[in-house]
Amino acid sequence: MIAPRSLTPDVLLRIATLDDAAGLADAYIRSWDHLKPWEPDRPDSWFTAAGQRDRLTSSLERYKDGRTVPWVLVEADRIVGAITLNDLVPGPFRSASLGYWLAIDAVGRGLATRAVEAVAEIADTELRLHRIEASTLTHNEASQRVLLRNGFAQIGMAPTYLHIAGAWQDCNLYQRILNDRAPGA
Repeated sequence: MIAPRSLTPDVLLRIATLDDAAGLADAYIRSWDHLKPWEPDRPDSWFTAAGQRDRLTSSLERYKDGRTVPWVLVEADRIVGAITLNDLVPGPFRSASLGYWLAIDAVGRGLATRAVEAVAEIADTELRLHRIEASTLTHNEASQRVLLRNGFAQIGMAPTYLHIAGAWQDCNLYQRILNDRAPGA
């Protein structure tokens, strides 16, 4: 089990639980106008506790299997964001994909930068990964700054990479090499 980490004196990064379903739904509802340009189209159920519980159930099953690590950012018992390592691959690849978002009331406080920094450290020291990758829409400069501040390098641009905000969108691709350890070392 990955231990919680303080990102600031008031914000905790911890593994998501099923009890977070209502808090995640609330965070999406209050932040959807802010998040919508960066997210896939979502069904109405996405914005309900039941919809988030279904999503969390699936995500936590993948966590038990070692394929995903889902965190939430919590401030005063209120969810203000989430960050996930997806598609963890063992063996010679030792890699995962990173995704994150912040609620509107958490933007501009350095929380995304701190969360990515903490997850990169966990990926290196606890999960023993070699690299993590991330993508951003080509015009998402704020997310690109978060990645660059955390040692990610742009490795390419993928045309029509993700279906976001109702259309296929071009994305910049990034990676961070965490270490040069051999697998299993």
